This record gives sequence, structure tokens and C-alpha cells, in this order.
Amino acid sequence: MLPDPSSTTGLLLFTGGAGRRLGGPKHDRPHPAGGTWGGHLVRVFQALRPGSPIQVLGAPLPDFPDLLPMEDPRRGPAVALCVWARQSAPPVRAWLLLPCDQVAWTPATLGAWLKQAEAEDPEGRAWVMATVEGRDQYLGSLLGASLRSRLASLEAPSLAACAEVLPVLRLETEGPGWRDVDEAEDEPL
Repeated sequence: MLPDPSSTTGLLLFTGGAGRRLGGPKHDRPHPAGGTWGGHLVRVFQALRPGSPIQVLGAPLPDFPDLLPMEDPRRGPAVALCVWARQSAPPVRAWLLLPCDQVAWTPATLGAWLKQAEAEDPEGRAWVMATVEGRDQYLGSLLGASLRSRLASLEAPSLAACAEVLPVLRLETEGPGWRDVDEAEDEPL
């Protein structure tokens, strides 16, 4: 039985980065738990929300060839997010925005974050993001589905610019889940 769309959280996985500092695309890097970084994040999400929609924005995932990627103009995550908002998407209450380099998420840590974020915005009317060590985490956040039409009308150069015009709820939190891996020596695995 599929979940009720009005109470569902979908996953929007960003896989469009070139990963120049890592020597290749981040979503393709091997994960110690098996598969790729992008595939790991899909499996973590599926463990929490079986049957919930998953959209891939950027490059395809070798582990999940049936998840056909949506076009990414490759001009940064804000532009990609606004372009995504102009396309069709399954009906959900909110979208979990995950970059493929936040590979430290586990079902336990991501589940705890989702529970907290969904409780803060039960109707999906805001962009719920963590603030970790004083920095807003635009990705690894929960975007209320009702904001898609506003995003679709933006030509934002950055995620910070998007956050300036959307209703945002910031939650002070901590944990390794939001740590991006930008260079090989940063890999937490």
C-alpha cells in the first residue's frame, strides 16, 4: 500500500556536481557499506520511507538505474532547484533535499532529523533547515511542497537567496549528517 501523499516526504537527491576535487562525480564514489554514495542515500531514505517518491536531479545512479534523473542545468544547486520546481512531481507534503556528498547519514540519524523537521512544519509550508555550528544547512533540509510554485518563479543565484524569499524555519542542531565531503581527506568513512 502506498503512503498517503498529503503525509509523505519525498526525496530529491542532487547528483549534478562534477566532484573535481575528488577526481570524479561524488554520487559515483564507492560507499563502504556497498554501492555508491548516491545509492547509499537512497537506501537510507527507503529504509525510513518505503514507497515514498524519489527524484534524482542531475546524473543517474548506477545502483538505481530505474530512477531516471531529471535535467540539471549545472549552474549550481539553487538554479537546479528552481528548474526542478518548474517540472512535475508526485504529490507529497514535503521534499527532503539531499546532496550526494552528505554520506554520513544513517537511518537512525536521518530518521531523527526528519521527525524533528516534520514536527516543526506538519503542513509543509516552510523550508525547514538545520543550523549547525552557526551555519544554515540549505541541503539536508526539508522543503514544504507548497513552496514549489514560489521556487518555480525564482531565478535565484544561490540557496541563500532562495531562503531570503521563502518562509524558513531554522532548527539549532548538531550531528555529522550535514557534513559535506569536498576533498578525499574529508571522507568520514
